[in-house]
Amino acid sequence: MAELDKNSDREEKEVQIPDSLPVLPVRDIVVFPYMIIPLFVGREVSIKAIDHALATNRMILLLTQKDLTVENPSVSDLYTVGTVGMIMRMLKLPDGRVKILVQGLSKARVKKFVQTESFFNADIERIEEIKPDALSIEEEAQIRTVKEQLDKAVSYGKTVLPDIMVVIENLDDPGRLADLVASNLGLKAEQAQEIIEIIDPVLRLKRVSEILSREIELLIVQQKIQSEARGEIDKTQREYFLREQLKAIQKELGDIDERAEEAREFRKKIEEAKMPEKVFKEAEKQLKRLEKMHPDSAEAATIRTYLDWLVELPWSKSTKDNLDIKIAEKVLNDDHYDLEKVKERILEYLSVRKIKEKMKGPILCFIGPPGVGKTSLGRSIARSLGREFVRMSLGGVRDEAEIRGHRRTYVGALPGRIIQGIKSAGTNNPVFMLDEVDNIGTDFRGDPSSALLEVLDPEQNFAFADHYLSVPFDLTNVMFITTGNLADTIPGPLRDRMEIIYLSGYTSEEKLGIAKKYLLPKQLEEHGLTTKIVSITDPALLLLISQYTREAGVRNLEREIANLCRKMAKRIAEGKEKKFQITEKNLKAFLGVPKFLPEEEMEKDEIGVSTGLAWTEAGGDIIYVEATTMMGKGHLTLTGQLGDVMKESAQAALSYIRSRARTLGIKEDAFSKIDIHVHVPAGAIPKDGPSAGITIATALASVLTSRPVNKNIAMTGEVTLRGRVLPIGGLKEKTLAAKRMGIKKVVIPRRNKKDLEEIPKYIKKDMEFVFADTMDQVLKTALRGAKKPESRGKKR
Repeated sequence: MAELDKNSDREEKEVQIPDSLPVLPVRDIVVFPYMIIPLFVGREVSIKAIDHALATNRMILLLTQKDLTVENPSVSDLYTVGTVGMIMRMLKLPDGRVKILVQGLSKARVKKFVQTESFFNADIERIEEIKPDALSIEEEAQIRTVKEQLDKAVSYGKTVLPDIMVVIENLDDPGRLADLVASNLGLKAEQAQEIIEIIDPVLRLKRVSEILSREIELLIVQQKIQSEARGEIDKTQREYFLREQLKAIQKELGDIDERAEEAREFRKKIEEAKMPEKVFKEAEKQLKRLEKMHPDSAEAATIRTYLDWLVELPWSKSTKDNLDIKIAEKVLNDDHYDLEKVKERILEYLSVRKIKEKMKGPILCFIGPPGVGKTSLGRSIARSLGREFVRMSLGGVRDEAEIRGHRRTYVGALPGRIIQGIKSAGTNNPVFMLDEVDNIGTDFRGDPSSALLEVLDPEQNFAFADHYLSVPFDLTNVMFITTGNLADTIPGPLRDRMEIIYLSGYTSEEKLGIAKKYLLPKQLEEHGLTTKIVSITDPALLLLISQYTREAGVRNLEREIANLCRKMAKRIAEGKEKKFQITEKNLKAFLGVPKFLPEEEMEKDEIGVSTGLAWTEAGGDIIYVEATTMMGKGHLTLTGQLGDVMKESAQAALSYIRSRARTLGIKEDAFSKIDIHVHVPAGAIPKDGPSAGITIATALASVLTSRPVNKNIAMTGEVTLRGRVLPIGGLKEKTLAAKRMGIKKVVIPRRNKKDLEEIPKYIKKDMEFVFADTMDQVLKTALRGAKKPESRGKKR
């Protein structure tokens, strides 16, 4: 782009501009008067317009497109104000395009577009530039301001040719100055068109000044950003050169080399770690490789991290076990209420350790519902043994590398979480708890449960190979404890390697003991209360346990106690009360209406209603099985959201009753004339399991023989087609449920007699157990005498 000399004024006066000219649409640029600019033309219409101009007076009207993406613009796509240009040179290119050199002569406005056969022609009127005879002070000030602004923009990095700057310095015409500056600022087409359309030269110069002010602000911010980035780069380079110079100076002075010092420190740590022979050789090998490498290379950083892991692992560090059985037993009793089986197993392990120094650590698996204290029990075991405690959750783990680690070839590789846990413990014999072992996932990244086989197998884990370490680590001293809610979802091979201990839910009496001994003191302390301010009676706690929580563990119980403490703390803060005595009567005032209501006790013996015992995750409960008959064709209807197993038990019970119809005094053809409906309230709660078999059979026998069932008897057991009573599980919880409802007589399978030994004496006290081998014995115990038939009218 160039600017004509001042002498061109005289040339421009001599040039006569016709009233009609061919139109050349230009994209993404606005041509100003006095500009000399090369243009590349490729459109057929535009080339024909140029040919016509060259054949006549070499003049052409340059109009800017409104949208540069339009390939074939119409008259509506062009601005109506443009510049008349003189084609100075024309060159045809090999690719069919044309290159022209155009000189801007004068501004012009389109009066009317005339469409010819091959190009646009326009009737125009020339826009005369208003040239004042003498400049006012304001105009001179504006001219100086624009020149200074342009100088400032150039000083901040704006590129303007030196020849143009010389021309601008000598200009005193506001209109020409505005056009020349605008044409060299690299403005967008919309902004440049706005300027060319301003006729008044002073107003045009003011607009250019505004644009220059914004451009200067942008240049200042841009320069600041660039200088900051350059400063960071310069700082890094400077530090690098200084570091290299320091190394050279130290070498000249005979000071200790940095690499040699690093290698010496690693070698010292390797010796202090007391590694096994195989690990020691691998560490020495990697250290020699590090000594030969450049310290700033990527592989050197990888080896350095690897050596850090090797020297920081507790290869020979272990804690001394507390082998005082009485102290260990006291710690376990202080931390946990009941759980005698688990405590006995830990004390057995300590006893063997006391006799035999070297032995493999046990791998225990605690299975039980949430909130029974499985994880906290692991902490207590670690405390009783005097060992470090490490916990790792396996819930949702799907990547095998979480267990075995990543190979060192991967960027950001790390050992698996087993080795990480050992390192964080700082000893090679911690108590390592693997939570939620029943929730391990499997996908394309591997099977973590298979990786755990090596960890939890005493015959293999003496040489556990982590992919990152690539050297064996002895895990035989580690005491692994796993936890889960269900044993069924644990893969068989993994389950086979663990000693499973089942933790059943707590009874109400056990929860009462836990609340008094642990939960209540803990919550009182957390809420700033004391036993002098708050006292809660045992009946109030039992009511809280039975009607405000329903769970096997004590998590919700602790939440409700915390809720109670908050209510009391609020009243104290408000100055309403200073002391609290919580009883059965005022508990509702603090916690609101009970969330769970117990089953209502039966008022009298009824026909077709028997009392069963069920096991739930929240402990034991009683269920009522109702049976009724109606005229029909022998169909059996089962309702109450019963599962498949329970439905099959009902079918087996009915088949047994039909096979014993004569013995029970039921007419053989009675089953073909009636329909039987069995319902187990509450209908919204899903129920399943085989242990309701004898309860359903008793209800059916009662309704078909019209003999009422003894309301003071509860029962549990599975029934077969031949009337045999099979054993069940959860006897402790079921017995407790019966006692809670005031039922003193319970019918259970004879083969469950051995399980009574595990039930605490306080539960069995005042309870009578009837052991049944067959359904006949159950019916003999549960059914009352035959009901007398009702009189339906006088005899004739």
